[in-house]
Amino acid sequence: MLLKKVVAEALGTALLLAAVVGSGIMAEELARPNVALALLANTVATGAALVALIIAFGPISGAHFNPVVTLADASQGGLAWREVPAYVGAQIAGAFIGVAAAHVMFKQPALFFASQHQRSGIAQLTGEFVATFGLLAVIWGSARRRPRHVPFAVGAYITAAYWFTSSTSFANPAVTLARAASDTFAGIRPADAPGFIIAQLAGGAAATAVFRWLAPSLPRATDEEPS
Repeated sequence: MLLKKVVAEALGTALLLAAVVGSGIMAEELARPNVALALLANTVATGAALVALIIAFGPISGAHFNPVVTLADASQGGLAWREVPAYVGAQIAGAFIGVAAAHVMFKQPALFFASQHQRSGIAQLTGEFVATFGLLAVIWGSARRRPRHVPFAVGAYITAAYWFTSSTSFANPAVTLARAASDTFAGIRPADAPGFIIAQLAGGAAATAVFRWLAPSLPRATDEEPS
């Protein structure tokens, strides 16, 4: 039922953004002035939340929480194109709800306020392309051979990508838009968001094309791991 899927996507994305932004605020407050320690705390919280949320919502909606994942899934026949607008709308709405919840929890001055955190330049855009390419590669590779491992693979990858990409791995247009409305540790200037989103879409499309060749079909039931 589409309504249940859409609600699951909205709730999951909201909780993901609450984790990303909330842990960023908490980490900055507790670790100041050690930015590396704050980033580490933000990273661990985000990766752990992703694992839990994918396990919880995956059986209902697929736990995309990301327009790039939704578009990639639809392009390969995993999701009907008619459901894509509802998924993407729910993800974006959920992302902003999650940011608002984090702001309320940590007594920020407003539900939404434009970030001043500059993230611009070719290095940052390359980081987002690589981050999103890697995310989709991990999803496709895991889903097509070891589907039970997807939550852990995605959580582990995002945890690592926070550190090995120059952009700290947003890898998600809904996340990018919502974080532009949070002038906190996890924020991004609204002016920088469009470049990030273009890089994310390009990275996701590239990974999907590569894995369509590397692993062109989902495994048969007999190919999956034994129970």
